[in-house]
Amino acid sequence: MTQMKTEIISRTCIKPSSPSPPNLKTFKLSLLDQLSPAIHGNMTFYFPSDAATSSATDHDLEFSRKSQLLQKSISETLTRFYPLAGRLLDASTIDCNDDGGFFIEARCDSPLSDFLNKPNYETLDQFLPTAEPETMELCKGSMWLVKFTKFNCGGTTISVSLTHKIADIAALLTLLKSWTETCRGSAEPILPDFTGSSLMPPREIPGMSGSVNIAGDKFIAKRFVISASKVAELKEQVISVNGREQYPSRVEVVLAKLWKCAAAVVKSKNGSFKPTALFQAVNLRGRMDPPLPDTVFGNFVWPFALIVEEESEMELHHLVQKMRETKIDFLNNKANKFRGEGGFAALMEALKERAEIFRNRKELVVYKCSSWCKFPLYETDFGWGKPAWMTSINKIVSNTISLMDTKDGGVEALLTLDVDEMSIFERHEELLEFASVNPSIHL
Repeated sequence: MTQMKTEIISRTCIKPSSPSPPNLKTFKLSLLDQLSPAIHGNMTFYFPSDAATSSATDHDLEFSRKSQLLQKSISETLTRFYPLAGRLLDASTIDCNDDGGFFIEARCDSPLSDFLNKPNYETLDQFLPTAEPETMELCKGSMWLVKFTKFNCGGTTISVSLTHKIADIAALLTLLKSWTETCRGSAEPILPDFTGSSLMPPREIPGMSGSVNIAGDKFIAKRFVISASKVAELKEQVISVNGREQYPSRVEVVLAKLWKCAAAVVKSKNGSFKPTALFQAVNLRGRMDPPLPDTVFGNFVWPFALIVEEESEMELHHLVQKMRETKIDFLNNKANKFRGEGGFAALMEALKERAEIFRNRKELVVYKCSSWCKFPLYETDFGWGKPAWMTSINKIVSNTISLMDTKDGGVEALLTLDVDEMSIFERHEELLEFASVNPSIHL
């Protein structure tokens, strides 16, 4: 297959449809926002062509119509999500100056089916707005960028890049819901709740980060898909030992199996088992007392850690049980403490505990997991149908595991690993018993 090429058609700054009121010109971030990195997360949605359009002229006209609709709806959405039209002033403040978001149009010289037949994560970033140095220079610190790409078959991608400084995956979902509702003509699109800084007031914490970053000189991303039937098999393996009293979730069994295989690869590479830790992010909104609305905008996630010192503890049923127990302990005893005036002390204690994990474990192999399962990302509909596929890409941190739903009830996993480890991992016999390596996506 020939190398896929894209080219920029246009770049446009999108201003909010109405200016931010004078009393909302300064926006304070929450305590957890402060600790979040000022990088852009991304999500790309792949839409098949409209069966009613067949000629190149039809495709161009339809692309232009959709592009105008997207730009108009972004402008209207920025008025409701006014901090996203501003610029970061410092670690805890956004200047709501209405400088706006950024919209890029692009074209690709191949059909969408060529890409989806075997998605190539090494070239996927060509659909991202943040991958282009010229765009990042022209956008002048924009916190929300969108790239709309057309393929020669009429298919399209919509890639959303949103600053992690003010948004986690749940906040991105709130933005997507409101934006798509606006695009479809809703008179009352969903509204964000911007009370995060009152729930978790910011503090002076120079130089600190809440991120768990695993450095890697050379790492690579690969996609693995676990079908619904294979997930069911994994669950039965756990139930046969642990019983049905604590029925395991999809995320628990898939994550445990992937972690087990990754640890086995490290052993095969180094000749001995290495102690390992898994940090799993949890959405705090529904776990606080009282629960926060899903629409509370910002970063409301924190990872809990599992540590395995001995290889005998890496059996699937044991990992699932430990995962469940550790999560319950975190939710019952720690999650709600991040809220209110006591939040700063709770956060400092959590960071101290994390430092202790690393202090005397020089050979600890760390993995970081985020699960987007149960988030209705496949319901994202701008008015021309739901996506055939969606994905995110990470070229910043190694040893990450990102989980999301497949359309048939299975789980899709995107892993980043050291290049040498990945070459062993993707051929690992135990892995291939339950996972498919980068299968085709059918339109």
